[in-house]
Amino acid sequence: MSDDPSSVPPAQPASEPSRFGPPDPVAQPPVRPGVPQPAAGPSVCPRHPDREAYVRCQRCGRPACPECQRPAAVGIQCVDCVREAARSGPSARTVFGGRATDGTPVVTYVIIGICAVVYLAQRVSGNVTFDYSFRPALGWTEPWRFVTAAFLHSPSTYFHILLNMFALWSLGQYLEPMLGRARFAALYLISGIGGQVAVTLLAGSPTMAGLQTGQDDAWLVPVVGASGAIFGLFGALLVLNRHLGRSSSAMYVTIAINAAFGFLYPNISWQAHLGGLVTGVLCAGVIVAFRRQRIRHLVWAALAGVLVILAATAVAKYLSVPEAVRLIDSRSFT
Repeated sequence: MSDDPSSVPPAQPASEPSRFGPPDPVAQPPVRPGVPQPAAGPSVCPRHPDREAYVRCQRCGRPACPECQRPAAVGIQCVDCVREAARSGPSARTVFGGRATDGTPVVTYVIIGICAVVYLAQRVSGNVTFDYSFRPALGWTEPWRFVTAAFLHSPSTYFHILLNMFALWSLGQYLEPMLGRARFAALYLISGIGGQVAVTLLAGSPTMAGLQTGQDDAWLVPVVGASGAIFGLFGALLVLNRHLGRSSSAMYVTIAINAAFGFLYPNISWQAHLGGLVTGVLCAGVIVAFRRQRIRHLVWAALAGVLVILAATAVAKYLSVPEAVRLIDSRSFT
């Protein structure tokens, strides 16, 4: 090798092109996942290629434009990393194991909205009440009525729906954030079904002769209203407050007043109130029993068990009546 300095090619200035191509106008250090990389100059945001980004995510090291930046405990993270952390991290839970929310009783508002829309439909067409109200005589052949009746109200008066919706709104604001939306919805639906099951159990032991002579009219009377489900919320409130060490003395008075309506005013089903109250107590007991982290995933199996008990009770009742009574359908009322 020659020691002649003239044989050594001179270093090229950074601004001149090299034989390997033009230099990168903005030299960037290599990006390693998980290691913050300071930006030496403007880079292109991967989510918005038309924007320059002077800041890199502290988690993944990618450039992030102002729109994609989110403040973190230390520095800035990109919106993708924030979303990934939210999905992978543990979610906040209520005291009874439900998913914590911002406190807005969404399920309560949805149920109120459904009841309001259905009530307007009832006012427009009497077929809505006829097709979806609950009658013990139709529970075997048209079992969906066990659920749909909890969203109907008496179309002949505003008092029924207004009283029920006010009670639902009051209870929902307290119970739904405490339980979580899914558990609250399950409590309402199962309690409503429990109310109709109680109506069936307490409708006597009908026979075809009794139906024809009017002695077993309780088997044929239609039942509508959210009262059974709302009494389930009352019952759940008593159980949950007792577990939390909170007083429910005022609630006893409210329940007594509402229960009295079933005996003082005609055409109000105290049977549905009683069934909903008992079912709500059972559901709340299940929720309390399975509130702990290691077993809270079993709460849905336990609530399903309550539903199975209700279904088995109703089936046993229907099997105890004559087949001709059990097989009555809505065509018998037209």
